[in-house]
Amino acid sequence: MHSMPVPTEAQSHSDRELLRHTLATLAYRAGKAFRDAPEGFAEFRSGEKTRTPGQILAHLGDLLDWGLSLAKGAQEWHNSPALRWGDGVARFFTALRALDDFLASDAPLETPAGQLFQGPVADAFTHVGQISMLRRLAGSPVRAENYLRADIRVGRVGLEQSAPKREFE
Repeated sequence: MHSMPVPTEAQSHSDRELLRHTLATLAYRAGKAFRDAPEGFAEFRSGEKTRTPGQILAHLGDLLDWGLSLAKGAQEWHNSPALRWGDGVARFFTALRALDDFLASDAPLETPAGQLFQGPVADAFTHVGQISMLRRLAGSPVRAENYLRADIRVGRVGLEQSAPKREFE
């Protein structure tokens, strides 16, 4: 049986900072995908058995709430219903802020940063990508961008983000 290595204090701090940068990146990309969504987009269906963007957005909020519960040492999962688009976006960014605030604190991280990344955080990126794809299918594409040049900063996890530096078709 293999045990998980216990990270040093310096490694733990570094992991938390990288995870916080990852959350800021998620905020930036989600902001692009969510902003200026067309009227009725929350209910758009690309197929008979697919989730709507509103349902995906509710799942994103659930993932971030779950991530915070894991960080605190619990295992809480909720299946939330879809909200109006603006309310779902607000819930997403509130949950993202709560997780980032916890990571910025001195509170012990009860689930390793790597596991938080590979579970709820990586899954959140997948679903933001789905929303971006659905925007294109709904006739309201999100402009591509050189994300390497984006102004992404640890702690900036709200809807308000810097303007893109280099977008393209």
